[in-house]
Order: sequence, then C-alpha cells, then structure tokens
Amino acid sequence: MLGGVSEQTPDRVPAEQLVPADAHVLGDPAAPVTIVEFGDLECPYCAAAAPVLRQVVESSGGRVRLVFRHFPLFEIHPHALSAALAVEAAAAQGRFWEMQAALFAHQDQLGEAGLAERAEELGLDGASVVGDAAQQYAAPVQRDYADALAVGVQGTPTLFVDGVRYRGRVTAEGLRAAVAAAARP
Repeated sequence: MLGGVSEQTPDRVPAEQLVPADAHVLGDPAAPVTIVEFGDLECPYCAAAAPVLRQVVESSGGRVRLVFRHFPLFEIHPHALSAALAVEAAAAQGRFWEMQAALFAHQDQLGEAGLAERAEELGLDGASVVGDAAQQYAAPVQRDYADALAVGVQGTPTLFVDGVRYRGRVTAEGLRAAVAAAARP
C-alpha cells in the first residue's frame, strides 16, 4: 500500500481524468490512441519501459501518442521528486522528453549535481533544474501524483491505453495488442 490507497487500480478510467490540458505528449497530439504512463524517473522498470513506449509511438504512423504523468515513489526512491521537478523545469524550456531520456540513462546520478549536469548537456542552465529554482514546478508534479492516487495507481510504471489499464510486462507486442484493441470500433 502506498499513499494510503489500498484498492486495486480500476480497469477503465475516463480519459479526462488521465490527460490534463498541459500534458507532456510524445507523438502526434491528435493521435486517435493515447497511452498514459504514471512513472517515476528513478524507477528502473520505468527506465526499461521508456524505449519500448517510444518505439510503439514512433512506429505507429501517428496513430499513438504517449502522455507521461509523474508518480514519484519518494518513499523508496530518494531522488524521484527532485528528478520530477528537474524534468518539469526542463519542460518549461522545451526539453521535457530529452531530459526524461537523459535522467533514465543516468538513474544512478539523480542528485543535484547529476541533474544539473544532465541539463547542461542539453544546453540548459543547470541551476534552473535544481533547488529553489525547480520548486516553482511543483504544482504539475503534485497534480499528477494526486490524480494517480485518485485512479488507484500504486506503483510504476502504471499504463493506461485509451483509459484501459494495461496489465503485465511492458512489451512492444503487448502494447501494440492493447493499442489495436483500443482502436477497434
């Protein structure tokens, strides 16, 4: 049990509960199928799922988009919240997905120095993604976390394909099957 939630994640959640207006979208924003990931930037399972999710989006011919939502498991990942704030700070500078990929690639370096270094490698000001500067980006992280709890998310990665809870290991084949099922009339 995490965050006081003990019930299981429901099998279907209305899209309006899953995708905020300012969502971080990879792929065509108007794609007919949406995969929503509630993830933690320090979670090794999320890091392993990231290239699979990107592959599914990139190979979909514009039919699939990915929305990333924050669910930092701060009780077991001490740098997850700072990493979420850092990627939001990078997003404010138009570099969300690049920063996300960099943090997943360097999960063993998510302290302030590592976060600043990743930002600088992307051409951003390292000081803008850590400490007090990053705190101004807390609201979307808090909103994502609260929304995750409201729909019963307990761990990461938790995926929904057009509002239907994806169960099992994150594989390209499994996701493509879920996307195909979602695309059926």
